[in-house]
Amino acid sequence: MDNKLIVTAAPHITSADSTQRIMGRVCVALVPTLIASVFIFGINSLILTAVTVAACVFFEWGYCKLMNREVPIEDFSAVVTGMLLAFNLPATLPWWMAVVGAFIAIIVIKQLFGGLGYNFANPAIVARIALAVGFGAKMSSFPMGGGVDALSSATPLAAADQLGSGDYVTLLLGTHGGVLGETCAITILIGGCYLIATKVISPVIPVTYLGTVAVLSLCFGMDPVVQLLSGGLMLGAFFMATDYVTSPTTDKGKLVAGLFLGVVTMLIRRFGNMNEGVSFAILLMNLITPYIEVNTRQDRLGIARKKKEGAK
Repeated sequence: MDNKLIVTAAPHITSADSTQRIMGRVCVALVPTLIASVFIFGINSLILTAVTVAACVFFEWGYCKLMNREVPIEDFSAVVTGMLLAFNLPATLPWWMAVVGAFIAIIVIKQLFGGLGYNFANPAIVARIALAVGFGAKMSSFPMGGGVDALSSATPLAAADQLGSGDYVTLLLGTHGGVLGETCAITILIGGCYLIATKVISPVIPVTYLGTVAVLSLCFGMDPVVQLLSGGLMLGAFFMATDYVTSPTTDKGKLVAGLFLGVVTMLIRRFGNMNEGVSFAILLMNLITPYIEVNTRQDRLGIARKKKEGAK
């Protein structure tokens, strides 16, 4: 009997994709922005990225060896964390500060909570916030396009806050002050579209997030194009808010997360004492993701929802 009915435990749906393959695609999607940052800020962008990636891989390897765990560095998750961390740093940041950020991301946020799949928040986001608090002066020193030796300048968000508008072409090309991954909007969009096309991420969170920011920008009397193309919005929407571990899994949950991210980001940008709000919005979304999951999960098949008392 060759055609036996074999009953096995769930899950019954399999995929050829692995963590290594998915993370590899994320790395590929980040490469255009890395290349753009080298053209804009110089070779120090590449050196800083190499330092953060190497530090993240080393800390993951060292901790797992120390704790006698299986070393998972071949899955590229530490590489992705290192690249995302670098993209949240200015090109002029001293390398040892970047190593501190890598330690926070890998050891404190990821490994101490159990490793990949158990971290409560995006490691790179928490590391960025920690570095911004601990090394505020260095983290807010943004070189102008054309190399790290150029004079420091305000980010487009800061300039728009003062002037009310911005140069759209400059925002698209990224030839302005900022961190590595907050400059060239074109390359970030290319990478984001690649992730969607290869089904690495769902478009629900990024589209909802960006759409909410655009609508609220108009409501607040702010330039929606500047708000969309400035700061870490594009990087956060496509690469960080869509993290598998720290974002909702259902389409309804992703919609709620995107709306929440857009509202929090614009409230901080409009009423807060800082120009950027993406990092804090993503961190807050990570913290409430378990509650979003509980309240947006699909009803079990064949199980009728209980009626409330008094309902007919």
